[in-house]
Amino acid sequence: MSITKPSLPKGTRDFSPQEMVKRNYIFDTIKTVFRKYGYAEIQTPSMENLGTLTGKYGDEGDKLIFKILNSGDFLGKVDESFLATRNSQLITPKISEKALRYDLTVPFARYVVMHQSEISFPFKRFQVQPVWRADRPQKGRYREFYQCDADVVGSSSLLNEAEFVLIYQEALSNLGLKDFDIKINNRKILTGIAEIIGKPELIVDMTVAIDKLDKIGFEGVTKELLERGFSSADIEKLEPVILLQGSNDEKLESLKAVLASSVVGVKGIEEIETVFEYLKALNPQPSTLNLQIDITLARGLNYYTGCIFEVKTNEVAMGSIGGGGRYDDLTGMFGLKDLTGVGISFGADRIYDVLEELDLFPASAAQGTKVLISNFDTVAEKYALPLLQKLRTVSISSELYPTAAKLKKQMSYADAKNIPYVILIGEEEMKTGFLTLKDMHTGVQEQLTVDEIIGKLIS
Repeated sequence: MSITKPSLPKGTRDFSPQEMVKRNYIFDTIKTVFRKYGYAEIQTPSMENLGTLTGKYGDEGDKLIFKILNSGDFLGKVDESFLATRNSQLITPKISEKALRYDLTVPFARYVVMHQSEISFPFKRFQVQPVWRADRPQKGRYREFYQCDADVVGSSSLLNEAEFVLIYQEALSNLGLKDFDIKINNRKILTGIAEIIGKPELIVDMTVAIDKLDKIGFEGVTKELLERGFSSADIEKLEPVILLQGSNDEKLESLKAVLASSVVGVKGIEEIETVFEYLKALNPQPSTLNLQIDITLARGLNYYTGCIFEVKTNEVAMGSIGGGGRYDDLTGMFGLKDLTGVGISFGADRIYDVLEELDLFPASAAQGTKVLISNFDTVAEKYALPLLQKLRTVSISSELYPTAAKLKKQMSYADAKNIPYVILIGEEEMKTGFLTLKDMHTGVQEQLTVDEIIGKLIS
């Protein structure tokens, strides 16, 4: 039998125990906030029927779906005339009926339609699961990664949007982030802007260009708009909107003047104002929210229909760490029409990198076992077993070194696992009942009773 060199598929990663403790700290923090706002967890399979996924993400998205070959002789049932075409688009549906999920949104829509008789609307759910994309791997972009999504469907109330702002604020603050921006815009405002300059058919071109303002500056945006079919007169009208400054209230007043002749634009302004009114009622100190109106924010223009969000940290050079928005007819693709919804997502992998760079993971998030009990011989092992159980009964993460070994080897084991305390049990300790507790960080040793050790480790 030949030896296979161990390797990973490109764009995937192993996670060490230390990394998993940190990742679960992020997931648990976000999940706790989701639950606080009434969202319940669901999970969907890693694989979906290929027909469920294809046609939902556009041609480019469809190319990034990982297809799963049918079991057995997958070519056996394919007519040779199909094979002779050498056309992968014709052959793929014949040899692959399933695929790995591309995101959590389409599986969620499928779930809602299949379970509509069992769930109550509005339906508030969250999911924290991996997704797969056959993308080109690069720094910060993986083929397998986690999404942390929360959505509510069956409710048009803008209270949902306001609560999502609070969810972002609370979850990111709980993770230790201080300087971040929750950006908000509205699809209707963007539509209104395209209307007032007389180019509604170029709305996608307009938003793609102005979305790059922070990267290429106004001159770069102007150049791109001219290349996309806008005139100098159009850009003159756009400039005060693109470069909108001031407080949120001042921006809204400026937009009201600019978009006064656009019914849909005014509607978008009203929706943002309603979100702000809810926030004032829910949070009497609006200055504590890191919320700002950003008219250049577009986020998947063809997908969203109302308020849209994006979250960025200002403490680390990083792309967005969250985003989402209002969408209409999410479930229409599966036959359940006119079910509006709104949702957001946290970028867990990027948040991990931010917390790591800023050293924001608490010590508890890097710690697994809290105390190791030494093992010098069978007598000490027998003495230690009831102690081990007593520690675990009060939820102190504990280990007994599994075999009798020299002290140096056991200390090296504790160091390698970053275990902060070691209990040393020798003849003297067993005789007196005072056990030696060693702090691995300071080197300080204390002689304590079992109850005293428990009190110290719990505090």
